Amino acid sequence: MDFTPSPRAHDMRARLLAFMDRYLLPYNAAWHAAVLAGNYPPPFLEDLKALAREEGLWNLFLPALREDEPGTRLCNLDYAPLAEAMGCLPWAAEVFNCHAPDTGNMELLHRFATPAQRQGWLVPLVEGRMRSAFAMSEPDVASSDPTNLQTTVRREGDGMVLSGRKNLFNVFLESHKYLAGMDC
Repeated sequence: MDFTPSPRAHDMRARLLAFMDRYLLPYNAAWHAAVLAGNYPPPFLEDLKALAREEGLWNLFLPALREDEPGTRLCNLDYAPLAEAMGCLPWAAEVFNCHAPDTGNMELLHRFATPAQRQGWLVPLVEGRMRSAFAMSEPDVASSDPTNLQTTVRREGDGMVLSGRKNLFNVFLESHKYLAGMDC
């Protein structure tokens, strides 16, 4: 298989790096200071996200975006060099709406969400108005190893029955709305 980045990937990577040099690097010290002071998200983050979206550097990881969904629609091969570049700053991916765990949760919702879930959860995530979370925890086992999980799921009639105990958590940051995804 040929993993040579395409001309489009080269162009997008150059645009992303120029954006990072021009807009993100000047804020890097301020981002770290704000986070260390407990001010997350920093007050300038939303402005940077809006600018990235305006410049077409938004939702780069979702190749199957619909026409009415904001984003650039890169395939995985074209996205990989951009993800690598974003990794140079620990907070850069969020500016481009390409940060974990939101990317994985958006991918799952994009493929499997009902219309109500799409409207309530996917649309705000894709637009960058909401963050998501993922937790995998059971009280009596080392949940970091999925082979230890004790929660089960079984089909019963037209539905599914989950059986087990999970530790729940709250995720809340200022005015941000969050979706918490629990592994079962």
